[in-house]
Amino acid sequence: MNDSAQNGTLSRKLDFKTKLAYGAGDLGPAITANISIFFLLVFFTNVAGLPPGIAGSVLLIGKIWDAVNDPFVGTLTDKTKSRRWGRRLPWMLYGAIPFGIFFFLQWIVPQFSSDRSTNISALFWYYVVIGLISQVFYTVVNLPYTAMTPELTQDYDERTSLNSFRFTFSIGGSILSLILAQIVFSQIADRQQQYFVLAVICTVISVVSLYWCIFGVRDRILAFEAKRIQIPEPPSLPFFEQLKIVFTNRPFLFVIGIYLFSWLGVQITASIIPYFVTNCMGLKEADVPTVMIAVQGTALVMLFVWSNLSKKIGKKLVYFLGMSLWIIAAAGLFFLQPGQLVLMYVMAIMAGVGVSTAYLVPWSMIPDVIELDELQTGQRREGIFYGFMVLLQKFGLAFGLFLVGNALQSAGFKEAVVGQTTLPIQPESALTAIRFAVGPIPTVCLICGLVLTYFYPITREMHAEILLKLKARRETIES
Repeated sequence: MNDSAQNGTLSRKLDFKTKLAYGAGDLGPAITANISIFFLLVFFTNVAGLPPGIAGSVLLIGKIWDAVNDPFVGTLTDKTKSRRWGRRLPWMLYGAIPFGIFFFLQWIVPQFSSDRSTNISALFWYYVVIGLISQVFYTVVNLPYTAMTPELTQDYDERTSLNSFRFTFSIGGSILSLILAQIVFSQIADRQQQYFVLAVICTVISVVSLYWCIFGVRDRILAFEAKRIQIPEPPSLPFFEQLKIVFTNRPFLFVIGIYLFSWLGVQITASIIPYFVTNCMGLKEADVPTVMIAVQGTALVMLFVWSNLSKKIGKKLVYFLGMSLWIIAAAGLFFLQPGQLVLMYVMAIMAGVGVSTAYLVPWSMIPDVIELDELQTGQRREGIFYGFMVLLQKFGLAFGLFLVGNALQSAGFKEAVVGQTTLPIQPESALTAIRFAVGPIPTVCLICGLVLTYFYPITREMHAEILLKLKARRETIES
């Protein structure tokens, strides 16, 4: 691609085909992450027969490893050089199939011993090892993907539009995974077989969608890469020096705080809903996906509403409106009683309105932070910034499940025995713990996110000024 063609490609607005392909890149990670969010803890306790505290620990161990894994991969993607694929796409290209395989391996229950205690210990280490490897390949495909946003467009509002496509596929993938779960659960009685079949289907969809993204955005990414390498950059800084710069970027600290608290609220709520629906509301396991679809379906619709509204009233106010409704919904769920099914679905829809802003707003803030860093340092380090965002996403999932798992175990929750056809009846203390996990705990997280959003410093006007200064600098270098 020659210089004029490169400039022409970059100067054009993103077409629908490219946005669609970019959005598809989040379908696979969304499906696998959503199945893990909603069902992994339930799978461990009700299918594999692990005590809830041990089940939560499996996930937390993996995230401790991610503290090294995510920023390390992010730095490597910044340094990757490929004339044919650029910096990000090679990671997705070669990581997609292993990503699918190790996701699938998390959803089988190998039998290591006839002694229950020994078997639980062996299962613990099996899921720890598979979980560690699975998380590595999740990072390998998802982190380069998220880092492509500022490379596809530098327009403030178009980035919000691009992220709306991304999260349309993300939330759409979540809904699709729940529909698939509902179909599989209703057709197959055996719990182990249910999750085996569901994992196979989700694996195939996830891998195919990643390759759709890779080949759909390749021309635009290569045009950006060709333009980028024409502008000399200062020598790359050592890894720990980069970390220092990242954490001295004040707006970035606000963004990761907003995202962490928002995502904790999402993860805790999502992981406890299956227990809430079956144990507190007295519904069947097959009803769980329906409640989740109400949340995610509302979030999908509201994504477009918030995306357009943010252009008029700004990201901050959109976040405040969405989170306020979610807090009201969390309070309502805490007091909900068996038989109040209409109210339950009303609360689920209100929560979905808030969930959509938790997806959209923090991710549309992060490219602005990256450009502020470029203005201050002269380097573009998307990989390391997005590395910490993906790390927080995983930490939110792990810490939420760890917190819920140990809270349930402390409250006397009874896990199932492998092969058991009916679920144990839970004590009142466990039911109370479930109610706290669905109401007050997420509410505290959301309020913390609101406080940080109020003080977030980058406005639309400030971002426009940053872009003008960057443009002036690039024109000076090129001349």
